[in-house]
Amino acid sequence: MLIIPVLDVKDGHVVRAQMGMRDTYRPLETPLSAISAISSVAEGLRQIHPFSIFYVADLDAIESGSSHFSAAAPLSLLKPRPDVWLDAGFRRKTDVRQVLSNAQIFAVLGSESQADTDVLSAFATHQRLILSLDFRGDAFLGPPAIMSTPDLWPRRVIVMTLDKVGARCGPDFDRLRSIKAIAGNRDIIAAGGIRNVNDLERLSDMGIAGALVATSLHSGELTATDVSAVMGAAGIQEKRRPASSLYPEA
Repeated sequence: MLIIPVLDVKDGHVVRAQMGMRDTYRPLETPLSAISAISSVAEGLRQIHPFSIFYVADLDAIESGSSHFSAAAPLSLLKPRPDVWLDAGFRRKTDVRQVLSNAQIFAVLGSESQADTDVLSAFATHQRLILSLDFRGDAFLGPPAIMSTPDLWPRRVIVMTLDKVGARCGPDFDRLRSIKAIAGNRDIIAAGGIRNVNDLERLSDMGIAGALVATSLHSGELTATDVSAVMGAAGIQEKRRPASSLYPEA
């Protein structure tokens, strides 16, 4: 399965996300990097594994509703250059179209940022559009029609349980199982609560294709050996994407 390291970015720094309480997030302190600069933390994560994809949450954009793409820019300096799954609070079709013009950025459409299904419907078939189904506790964050209409979902769907982020309490296995049951052949990516390799192996056994991970990488609970072993298991394999011509604009 695919492990994607997460960079939560606020005020230009990578921060430690915990339970979705964004106003309390502080710059990340990690043994992998002396500073909380985006590129430095990403390079530190590559000491564990040569990750070719990073997930970036631009928390300022998500909170303000003003989409911009500056949080992803420092990653373009890395060699080799990674793909970026970017959640920047996209609410408008023009913003999604703009970010998808960069062949190495995938637009993550967070359900919590949507007013209706309009943007999702416009880009659902685009190969670089990813839907994030956002939850807090038992509550779905977003228009009910997004959750109740899986035919609208794109190829990749993140299941994000915000109150489990950074909490080291384990993934929401039941919710992941129920969403996978209605998702058809779409790739389901787990986000929130992943503690260790045992959680990842259980997710892989369930048929979950990938996982967004941060805290357990920085704490050392997920080691280089763990990551390499899990990345070889069934699911989305980490490999370079085909030429961007295979990803037509929606």
